[in-house]
Amino acid sequence: MSTLPSWVFDEADHAFMNEALIEAAATGARGEVPVGAVLVHGGAIIARSGNRREELRDPTAHAEILVLGIAGKKTGDWRLEKATLYVTLEPCPMCLEACRQARLALVIWGAQDPVMGACGSVLDTAQDPRLHPPIAQRGGLLADNASKLLKEFFAKRRLSS
Repeated sequence: MSTLPSWVFDEADHAFMNEALIEAAATGARGEVPVGAVLVHGGAIIARSGNRREELRDPTAHAEILVLGIAGKKTGDWRLEKATLYVTLEPCPMCLEACRQARLALVIWGAQDPVMGACGSVLDTAQDPRLHPPIAQRGGLLADNASKLLKEFFAKRRLSS
């Protein structure tokens, strides 16, 4: 599986992914795995979050899931058909399927996840014709920045254990 080169994405994509990276950095500073996400609708961020599994003691508290919940409450609808999710790490199967259920228009992600990635790194459920509705996704945006946050976080964790 290959991700797209950064030049494929436009200026707005870069700006929104930078906002997701800010969320990821803040999340890492709180001791959570540094994954951040923002949900964009109509050219504006309507929800943002980072992972909160440790804080909430909730295995489903991934950045993507939290952002979808925030956006649903804010818009009054679980259907987010014209929204785009920017997330710093390739979504896992749970998160990608939640995005599919929310009817997102597009998921744009940063770094590949060689352990749980569901957009082609491990699985490719985004393209699986047995699952409906389909979901568009593009990966690799600012991947080096996202990977650096993750590598630094896990290096610190290994040193402290």
